Amino acid sequence: MAYSEELIKALEYEGNRLRRNVVESIGVGVAGHLGGSCSAADLVAALYFYKMKYNSKNPTLRERDRFLLSKGHVAILQYSALAVAGFFPISDLKHTKDLDFHLQGHPDHLKTPGVEAGTGSLGQGLSIGLGMALGLRLDKLDSNVYVLCGDGELSEGQIWEAAMAAVAHKIDNLVAIVDHNKLQAMGRIEERLNTLPLAQKWVGFGWHVIEIDGHNMGEILTALDETDKIKGKPTVIIAHTVKGKGVSYAEHAVGCHNVLLTEEMYKRALADLAE
Repeated sequence: MAYSEELIKALEYEGNRLRRNVVESIGVGVAGHLGGSCSAADLVAALYFYKMKYNSKNPTLRERDRFLLSKGHVAILQYSALAVAGFFPISDLKHTKDLDFHLQGHPDHLKTPGVEAGTGSLGQGLSIGLGMALGLRLDKLDSNVYVLCGDGELSEGQIWEAAMAAVAHKIDNLVAIVDHNKLQAMGRIEERLNTLPLAQKWVGFGWHVIEIDGHNMGEILTALDETDKIKGKPTVIIAHTVKGKGVSYAEHAVGCHNVLLTEEMYKRALADLAE
């Protein structure tokens, strides 16, 4: 399917805007998950501003698609998308992590409109998403569940239990998206619990696998639309991304997984992400 240049540029703009919002949410002198937020920003922009159906004025709309941020430590990225989508004012982002505010360090569905589940204890999001997808099928609702996972997170055994169960139930309204930036908090994926090669593993578990450049908006949209055509099995999109994408000092930098921004770093990041 061909996508208009106007659509592609608009979504690329939104991805960059999400990154700027992330930097502003972190602020100066407070640690925040910059690297993994920036790597997944284009994927989240495509989901919220192209693919998913939802109503920001009615967050619990029964027919909505569900988005689960399994790598919940990058909650600031989802908050940015929710604010731009109108779930709450963009000005709220500057109060992220304020005591008793509704935007905390990990998603909390009891506090934040648009958040489907409390996540961030890594490995659980895909299981939660599978349960939601099964519930939607029982209710005969034509809605999808999208679960964004980190590639470091894939070393958690619960991910693969959910992967097996999804295939066993022939669930096809569940889409896993792997933010494959190849880095985790303490180093490279292959230097820790090596889950590579990813594609072959997911194929072996019985999933339909799509590999893309996670910063190429055309490839992202094509992959998301392809998931609608797959019947009788779940789909995983393995998105090759760059940790810290768009921020010069953060790209490919393990140290920027969770980083305390100085005034200089804060200004440099916003300058890098200027429109």
